[in-house]
Amino acid sequence: MNAEFFTALELLEKEKGIPQEYMFEKIEAALVAAYKKEHGNNINVRVLIDPVKRDVKVYQQKTVVEVVENPVAEISLEDAKALSKRNVLGKVLETELKTKNFRRLSAGAAKNVIIQGIREAERRAMQEAYENKREEIITAKVSKVDNETGNVIIETDTSTAVLLRSEQIPGEVLRVGDKIKVFVTEVNKESRGPLVTLSRSHSGLVRRMFELEVPEIQDGIVIVKGVAREAGSRTKIAVYSRDEDVDAVGACIGNKGMRIAAVVDELGGEKIDIINYSETPEEYIKAALSPATVLSVTLDGERSCKVTVSPDQLSLAIGKEGQNARLAARLTGFKIDIKAE
Repeated sequence: MNAEFFTALELLEKEKGIPQEYMFEKIEAALVAAYKKEHGNNINVRVLIDPVKRDVKVYQQKTVVEVVENPVAEISLEDAKALSKRNVLGKVLETELKTKNFRRLSAGAAKNVIIQGIREAERRAMQEAYENKREEIITAKVSKVDNETGNVIIETDTSTAVLLRSEQIPGEVLRVGDKIKVFVTEVNKESRGPLVTLSRSHSGLVRRMFELEVPEIQDGIVIVKGVAREAGSRTKIAVYSRDEDVDAVGACIGNKGMRIAAVVDELGGEKIDIINYSETPEEYIKAALSPATVLSVTLDGERSCKVTVSPDQLSLAIGKEGQNARLAARLTGFKIDIKAE
C-alpha cells in the first residue's frame, strides 16, 4: 500500500465521515482472506496496518506444539526453543511475510472486500443521519420519475432515496425539479431492502406540517391530539389548547386562513377539518362529525355509540361514500352508528 492509498482513506473520512479505523479493520480482514485464498485456509496470518509509517505488514502465525500435525500453522517445541529459550508450549510465534507476493487475483479479492466495506460504512452513516430524522419532515427535490412503476427518485440533503408510488398522494403528479416535503416513516437497518421509507400519504406528514406552521404548537400551548387521514381527499385533525385565552382551531387556521392554506397547498388541495378535542367522548364525537350538526350522542358499549341527526343532516354526517363517518370513527376510536331523528 502506497502513500496515495492512505491519503485516499483520509479524504474518505473527511468527505463521507467514514472513520479510518473502521476501514483499517476491513482492509486487514480483506488481506487475511486474500492471503488464505492464495496459500490455503490452514495458514494463520495477522495483518498490521501502520497509518503513521503508512505501510502494511503481514505476519504468519505458528503455535508451539509438542507434535507438529499442520506444518503451516504449527511449530515444534524443539524448533521454537532453537529460536528462543523463552518459547513455551501454546505460544504463538510470528514471522513477517512480504505482501508483494500477493497474486493479482488475491489483490482483486481484497479490493472487492474493501469496496464493500466502504459501501457498508456509507450506508451506516446515512442510517444514522436518517435515524435522527425518523418521524420528521425533510425537504427533497424530484430528480427522476419512473413512468413504468410510478416511483419517484428524490434527492435529500444526505442522499438519494425512492418515494414509492404507494406512499405518494393519490392523484398527485410530481415532475422533475419539484421541491416536496416527505415524512420519514422507517429506517431500515438491514443490509437488504430500501434504506429509508419516505411518505407523503402518512398522517404524520400533516401533523408535522401543522407543527411547523403553527407557533402555538411549537410552544406547547396547542396540542395535536389526533389525526385521521385519507390522503389526497380529506383529513380530520383534533387540537386542544392548554391556555383558555388561545383558540386552538383558530391558531391552526391562522390570520385569513394563511396557516392552514400553506398545509393545503403542500398537499395539493386536500381538504382539512380542524376540530376541538374534548375529554368528554360525546362532545368529541359531535365535533369529529363536523360539518354536520349532531343532535345527540349515546354511548353504547365501551367503544361504540349511537348518533342522532336531523334528516337533512344525515348525508352530510355520513359523507360521500361514508368518508366523514369513517374519518370521525378513526379519529375518536369509536364505532359510530348514525341514524336520522
